[in-house]
Amino acid sequence: MRLLSVNIGRPRPNPWKGLGLTGIDKQPVDGPVAVTAPGPKGTGAVGLAADRVYDVEHHGGSDQAVYAYAREDLDGWEAEFGSSLTNGVFGENLTTLGLDVNGALIGERWRIGPDVVLEVSCARIPCATFQGWLERDGWIKRFTRAARPGAYLRVIEPGEIRAADPVEVVHQPGHDVTVALVFRAMTLEPRLLPRLAATDKLPAEVRNRAG
Repeated sequence: MRLLSVNIGRPRPNPWKGLGLTGIDKQPVDGPVAVTAPGPKGTGAVGLAADRVYDVEHHGGSDQAVYAYAREDLDGWEAEFGSSLTNGVFGENLTTLGLDVNGALIGERWRIGPDVVLEVSCARIPCATFQGWLERDGWIKRFTRAARPGAYLRVIEPGEIRAADPVEVVHQPGHDVTVALVFRAMTLEPRLLPRLAATDKLPAEVRNRAG
């Protein structure tokens, strides 16, 4: 299991959400990238140096410090689209290889490289910016039905990461609440919400919705 790329956003106009800018245009970078805990949501800060979000109400902060998406899932979408998808195109900071991102447990911890430890916190919920960026009508519904959302992560131990760093799962909690289960519960299958109570590692807004 390893990182294929570390991706940093470039500010782009955001006509899809009524905001001036978006950071969804993530591009792979060379060399090490510093990773730190960004603090509470509302400032635009995220976990990777030189990156940020612009929809500060819905994105960023400690529970959404880093976003990971599996290259295997990008490859699956490539096959469906019939066109290539570059690392970072889904707005992910980390494009991984060999790691079951959607099957990861909430509260699971990954060591990346020698220093950084990240903790799986929640699933990504698609928005109008994501659909507009990919220029695909009906994308939100299609992405939701597929239930391959990728994972947001918290920063537990800061440090530096870079492409080709190994990824090791160093802790798995004793419950069955996966990223994919959270996503399904929060979107098309609300009957699953009570199952989310098995973990206290979800963001507060998700826990409140689960009851």
